[in-house]
Amino acid sequence: MNIMNKPSTFNPKLDFAIERFIDAPPRLVWEALTKPEHLKEWYMPKAWGQVARAEMDVRPGGIFSIDIAVGDGQDSPNLGCFLDVVPMERLVWTSMLFPGYRPAVFDDIPITAIVTMETEGTGTRYVFTALHRNEADLATNRASGFYEGTEIAVDQFVEHVTAMK
Repeated sequence: MNIMNKPSTFNPKLDFAIERFIDAPPRLVWEALTKPEHLKEWYMPKAWGQVARAEMDVRPGGIFSIDIAVGDGQDSPNLGCFLDVVPMERLVWTSMLFPGYRPAVFDDIPITAIVTMETEGTGTRYVFTALHRNEADLATNRASGFYEGTEIAVDQFVEHVTAMK
């Protein structure tokens, strides 16, 4: 078994997960998750800012780049690398690496994000998991609003995918 396809073990002291049922088939969920034009509609909580630019090369080693525009007009770049791509089943990216698996340098809390999706009836069971290095990073992300913002973004994602039907 390829180590990248091996499921990670969820550790509540280091990670958080958000799970939703989406009343849409996995192909629409995948499209909304992997196409920049869709990502711009849901990725950032609308009350907090917007996606100014998004670039994605959805393949292992490919770029995951999202610039966020917030109230003060400053764009905040978010750059990472896809690690694992199984269309309509699993998508893994990290901020710990830049595209091409180059070591990342940044001032933010690094995460590895794992998205899984599974057909459930006529819809999709969607799970977003954020892995952290240690308990302090998870605590910092929770205090910063990252968890709250991610929950809002996932709810916006569900609404967006449902509207695509």
